[in-house]
Amino acid sequence: MITAVIFDLFGTLVEIQNRQNPYRQLLRIGAQQGRAASPIDLRSIMAINGGLREAADFLGIQVSRTQLANLQSCLDLECQSIKPFDEAMPAIDLLRQYQIKIALCSNLAGPYCSVARTLFPDLDGYALSAELGLLKPEPAIYRSVCAMLDVLPGQVPGVRDAQVLMIGDSKRCDEHGPRAVGILGHYLDRKGRGRIKELLSFAQGITAGNH
Repeated sequence: MITAVIFDLFGTLVEIQNRQNPYRQLLRIGAQQGRAASPIDLRSIMAINGGLREAADFLGIQVSRTQLANLQSCLDLECQSIKPFDEAMPAIDLLRQYQIKIALCSNLAGPYCSVARTLFPDLDGYALSAELGLLKPEPAIYRSVCAMLDVLPGQVPGVRDAQVLMIGDSKRCDEHGPRAVGILGHYLDRKGRGRIKELLSFAQGITAGNH
């Protein structure tokens, strides 16, 4: 019996239709100042509970008032263009009809957290990296969302016992990471090469199994 489903956000429930990449632009400003890029820069950004100014300060990047305003404008444009995939809401609605709890678990820079909560209000849990200071695939973020849902992950080798599932577009973060802590993770491949190509049939499969 499946009691809860955890969704990733970008590439899973929503897409950005007007990409501006404001945080990558911020890192380019830092590079122009001679700041060496680090492989963990983007991960650091997604663990900061703040906006562009806070990210710039944390990374030691100097931004003028004009630069910050331009970056903020790009961020606003990007956030306004974030739209759910056509079948995302119907899939969530179907699961809710069967009293299945729903949560988000996503690596997001601070400003995107409010977008997530606005587009998907009144869910049973929001494990968002900038708010928690934890990132996928760290085990603690999956345990945190299970605590929000008041569910105990099953032991994945005995798949029938799993009561909480996760789905997302990253094998590392949404399939393998959850499975390491007993959540039955699934990989969503919207390009059509994987077993799961969209969310509604995924939800239908869950609800059929819960009869």
